Amino acid sequence: MPIAKGTARNAKATITASTVGLATIVLLAAWWFRSPPPMGADEEVVKAVDALFTAVTSRDDKRLADCRQRLLALKDSGQLPERASAYLDQIIGQARAGHWESAAESLYGFIRAQMKFGEHQ
Repeated sequence: MPIAKGTARNAKATITASTVGLATIVLLAAWWFRSPPPMGADEEVVKAVDALFTAVTSRDDKRLADCRQRLLALKDSGQLPERASAYLDQIIGQARAGHWESAAESLYGFIRAQMKFGEHQ
């Protein structure tokens, strides 16, 4: 039995709408999980992130190692949230691998995101 033209069009429209909807959900989820996490408003954390930016932009391995230790201590004390700590540790890993410029760009994006959260001004 042949399918009526109206039914075929409705089915095609439903499939198209479902595909667009699913793609939108996937893109929004990817954006949400990829965006930098909030670091909180603790003044010591702000200072440590600022020091990290200096270490990365000056390409200073010693300062980078010092910043990593400082950030880990802030995480352990509960002043730096776990997700923010992991995000910053990835940036430190980029710098340690010699990708200083991409690390600086990532860190700059992280700092700008904090301004969006209203936590780093």
